[in-house]
Amino acid sequence: MFPNPPIIRNFSKTGRTAEQLTNHYIVEKELADQVRRSTRKERQLLLPKVYDELFSRVPDHPRLHRRESPDASRQSVNMRLKILTGLISKDTIFLEIAPGDCRLACSVAKDVAHVYAADISDQRAKQAEMPSNFELVLFDGFHLDLPPAFADVAFSYQFLEHLHPDDLGPHMDLVARALKPGGVYVLDTPHAFSGPHDISRYFSNAAEGFHMHEWTYKEIAILGRKHGFDRMSVYRFGVRWDTPLALIVTCFAERILRIMPEKLRWRISQRLFSGVTACLWRTCQ
Repeated sequence: MFPNPPIIRNFSKTGRTAEQLTNHYIVEKELADQVRRSTRKERQLLLPKVYDELFSRVPDHPRLHRRESPDASRQSVNMRLKILTGLISKDTIFLEIAPGDCRLACSVAKDVAHVYAADISDQRAKQAEMPSNFELVLFDGFHLDLPPAFADVAFSYQFLEHLHPDDLGPHMDLVARALKPGGVYVLDTPHAFSGPHDISRYFSNAAEGFHMHEWTYKEIAILGRKHGFDRMSVYRFGVRWDTPLALIVTCFAERILRIMPEKLRWRISQRLFSGVTACLWRTCQ
């Protein structure tokens, strides 16, 4: 039997014991390794099972006990709405990938023509009232049963990091195909330098749980260009910067941080790079 891994970061604010965190880490790493080794066909059946097993073996998992107050819920939605400021209008067709409980999608519906929420399962609260211009689209994660070039804005939040490396390309192609010429993919995902951001945060300097990969702005820019997105805006310090200079400066800052000692880079990045928030523009079809 292998010894328990040492905890390397302060966990006092989690409200959990060292034993609980250690169990969570060991279980999630084991299940995540199954996902990493799986084929795409296997993952379609495996993903729901590993999450069910995680919650069964980790009864203290925060997602089983976290209850947001109405104020906290509203703040969470408003924070995501702020990212979309200036990108949506009454004529916008909006697509959200992995919308979860659909709170954001329902809120966006007030300001756009139509909302499509695409997910592998229906996670809405029971008896929740949906706007008339809202449509939930269940799909397998790879094939969206909607016509091409139908959306003006696509959005995902804390999603990209969960994708298996083999699923990244199909996902990006799916979004690019869904967008009209001039459309934009707005995404938010944890930044690699301030991570890991899953349970391995307390035990490792690399993401080893259900975060398959954590990203930098430069990596997102390269990924976007590879899949037909020819321009990228960065969202930094509460502001969207549409000038190419902003991306150049951001990537230069990442380059400087990358050569720093790991502990120093991690500390600085807690304030400078908590996440990657970006707009990938598709100006041609």
